[in-house]
Amino acid sequence: MKLMYWEDFQVGERRALGSRTVTRAEMIAFAEQFDPQPFHLDEAAAQSSLFGGLIASGWHTASLCMRLMVEGILRNSASLGSPGVDELRWLKPVRPDDTLSLTSEVLEMTPSRKRPDRGNLRVRYELTNQRGEPVMTMIGLGMVGRRPVSP
Repeated sequence: MKLMYWEDFQVGERRALGSRTVTRAEMIAFAEQFDPQPFHLDEAAAQSSLFGGLIASGWHTASLCMRLMVEGILRNSASLGSPGVDELRWLKPVRPDDTLSLTSEVLEMTPSRKRPDRGNLRVRYELTNQRGEPVMTMIGLGMVGRRPVSP
């Protein structure tokens, strides 16, 4: 696949970035290490929680989103990293065996004022489950290299 530069993106452009099924075992393994709350770890405790069953950590969901971003676009772009996110929302619980799909929409493109070799992107990401229900949204900021000028 051809490397994408800042100039290859367009405001309003939407992309499907892939999907992934979440297993119960990986939800629990993530929670044991990073977010050991009972409704992420223990089926009985989760059943009596306001969620009514085991759910993935929101941070696990965000990590899965990041993986799909890398596989879907970042590894084939001149990505220079990110200064952060403007917004992150967890909208619905992610349950064992949910299949999550990621889409992106470019909201803004701004050439760097200080560094002419790069530009900035503002992108809205939406992660949906197999029923098409949004489970997470995020507005991410990205720095992307500009196409090198030929001599």
